[in-house]
Formats: sequence, C-alpha cells, structure tokens
Amino acid sequence: MAQLILFNKPFQVLSQFSDDQGRRTLGDFIPLPAVYPAGRLDWDSEGLLLLTDDGPLQARISHPRFHLPKTYLVQVEGRPGEQELQKLRQGITLKDGPTRPARAERIEAPDLWPRHPPVRTRKTVPDSWLKLTIDEGRNRQVRRMTAAIGHPTLRLVRWQIGDWSLEGLAPGEWRATTVHAPKPPAARKRPRRRRSPGPRPRSSDRR
Repeated sequence: MAQLILFNKPFQVLSQFSDDQGRRTLGDFIPLPAVYPAGRLDWDSEGLLLLTDDGPLQARISHPRFHLPKTYLVQVEGRPGEQELQKLRQGITLKDGPTRPARAERIEAPDLWPRHPPVRTRKTVPDSWLKLTIDEGRNRQVRRMTAAIGHPTLRLVRWQIGDWSLEGLAPGEWRATTVHAPKPPAARKRPRRRRSPGPRPRSSDRR
C-alpha cells in the first residue's frame, strides 16, 4: 500500500518543501517525511495537490502518458459564449502545439473560500466561471487556453484529479489515505543470442 496525501494548496504557496527566497512552501503545512508532490500546481493557482511516498504512484499521477483527468474551476474575464467553449472542446493550438480536447462548460460562481489577496476585477468588465477538465499537464496550460479564446484567467482552482477531489478540505488542510501502489514496469528481458555453430570437423579429423 502507498500513502497518498490530498492537500488544498492555498494561493501563493510553492509546490515544493523549501525555498531560498522565504516564500511559503509545502513544509509550512505538511509535517510528514518522505512524501513528494505528484505533479505541481503553480504559485498563483489554488486547490488540489497530491503527494505520495511511492515512486510508481507518483509517476502514474503526474506523467502525461497516463492522461489522468484534472478538473479546474476557472474564473475568467468576460463571458465566453458557446463558440468559444467549442474551441476548448475541440482543442486549441498553442505555441507548443495543439491541445487535446477538453471538457468545458459555463457554471454559476462556486461556493469557494475567499482568496487572500482577493482577485482584482474591473467594474466595467464582467467575469464568469468555467468548469474545465483536461488530461494533459503543460506549463500554465489552462491559463493559456482561456487567453487563447480571449478570456484571461483571473482565478484558478484545481478541484479534482482522477477520482480524488477537494471535497471537505479548507485551504491549507490535508488528509492522508492509503491506496494500492501500481506495480513498477517489468524490466525487459534481453533475448539470448544463439551461438553460431562452429565449423564442422573434416572427415580426416573425425574419430
């Protein structure tokens, strides 16, 4: 069994245990040895971060090839229409290539904790919320996707990774659970080389 930590990372906390610039880190909240983040969440993003003490589980959660779905609640500037949402669902071409299709929908403002400091909004520009699910992990991908449809991200909260969610966790809180650890990939066996048969003895050499 592997240990898995579900942590609600607050705004402006690094997804690492130390920092030489004095910024807040995971070490300010999680006093556990030998657990490591499975993936990352940006300094200016909030929400679910998973940590584990198991290497294969860490890889299965964080490595892009497993396409583990991640759901975000995203406050954006403006009000995207169906045409903009369809672009997200079909995949958008970013500077590092096209994204995989996402699940995207408009939602009512979720009942979330207040952010400190609060989001800066403009009285003359409305804002709205999206629920966005992707199965990739590019750098600042969600922010780049909403910017590409003309609606910059104001606040980003990761709510769910796979079957694990933030339900019941306030900012800075964590809970531990145990899960079955995936087996590490089996080492490939090298095929044995067949020995090439030696030269047949000449008839004069036979006994």
